[in-house]
Amino acid sequence: QVQLVESGGGLVQAGGSLRLSCAASGRTFSIFSSVVMGWFRQAPGKERAFIAAMRWSGYDTRYADSVKGRFTISRDSAKNTVYLQMSGLKPEDTAVYYCALAVSSTIPTMEHSYHYWGQGTQVTVSS
Repeated sequence: QVQLVESGGGLVQAGGSLRLSCAASGRTFSIFSSVVMGWFRQAPGKERAFIAAMRWSGYDTRYADSVKGRFTISRDSAKNTVYLQMSGLKPEDTAVYYCALAVSSTIPTMEHSYHYWGQGTQVTVSS
């Protein structure tokens, strides 16, 4: 089993920045080159949506068009932690943000491709 724990959410004004963290523990997943770490978000009344993902090796990343240029995904392999740096935040970025893990030869964007999920962290952007 793999456990994922998000942190770093909160309330921020529009135009501000936040950095979310996702600490992973459990199986030694990081030794597998096919591990992909992703971020999703779910706004009230909407389905969970893909935001960003990266291969654990760090060589490939993928972003949703809605956050490209504003959000950056990264990881610290020594800490088994993935980050989502968010800048230029907008009220429409308000959502619960989830970290997820997939084992895949590609970088998937579909929710069902991810096998493990964190509990989520709330991000609220005020106008």
